[in-house]
Amino acid sequence: MRAIHHWDLWVDDFETAVGEWGWLFGELGWEAGEKGHFWEAPDGTYVFMEHSTDQHGTQDRLRPGVNHIAFMVDDRELLDRMRAASTEHGWHEMYADRYPHAGGDEHTALYLESSEGFEVEVVLEVEDLTA
Repeated sequence: MRAIHHWDLWVDDFETAVGEWGWLFGELGWEAGEKGHFWEAPDGTYVFMEHSTDQHGTQDRLRPGVNHIAFMVDDRELLDRMRAASTEHGWHEMYADRYPHAGGDEHTALYLESSEGFEVEVVLEVEDLTA
């Protein structure tokens, strides 16, 4: 049984967000579908992206709500490739001076922020303290 069925991602700038998130999900092995605003993980978890007229305000992960989402990868080379390519796909690397151990010496991860302020952490599943 998977832990999450799906989640909805509301964005302000739909076209920009589709480019940013589409790249990220593609790197993580998620399949695109439904007119470019739906992605599905190998385990069946999916995300649906939309811009809604019900939205108000901007994303602020420091206010009450969701701070960030963390995805897992099992390949250090993929993590490094994502780091190298993230900027050209609209993402800003957070804590670049402490990569890959910004979360601590025993935690290997890449921290990214989208143009709308969404934070994503990409965690190396197999912890390698020499990485």
